[in-house]
Amino acid sequence: MSNPRLQGIDARLRDLEEAGRRGSWRDAGGTRGGIGQFLVGLALVVAGGYLFLDNVVVTGGGWSFFGYSPFGLVLIPLFIGIAALFFDGRSILGWLLTIGSGVGILVGIVSQMHIFFRPTSLLNTIIMLGLLAAGVGLVSRSLRSSD
Repeated sequence: MSNPRLQGIDARLRDLEEAGRRGSWRDAGGTRGGIGQFLVGLALVVAGGYLFLDNVVVTGGGWSFFGYSPFGLVLIPLFIGIAALFFDGRSILGWLLTIGSGVGILVGIVSQMHIFFRPTSLLNTIIMLGLLAAGVGLVSRSLRSSD
């Protein structure tokens, strides 16, 4: 009365246990690279990425189109498209209005963003970029087969 699906899962678990006992499991990325190198590299990438992104400043301004703010005008077709989709979920016009307005809003926001790197010392910049580079190198090396 046992379920054949459960028997298949049980057999797969036994195969995995056997592979673990034989030591035939592979390390990071399915290769014989080092899992330790991968974890250290990942930690370096996370630390360097955090320090780098912590020094990036993002600001934004309001939209302007010939001196006027078009944000309200973009909302009108968005609301019409949403209403059309609630009325009929297969409405091509509703999908076009909703997606087009969403893209318009996204483009308007991104085009008004100002991204710059906060002034910092050369030592801090070298440490940030060095951590990122070392981490990427270790992760790449750990994914390469050592045979």
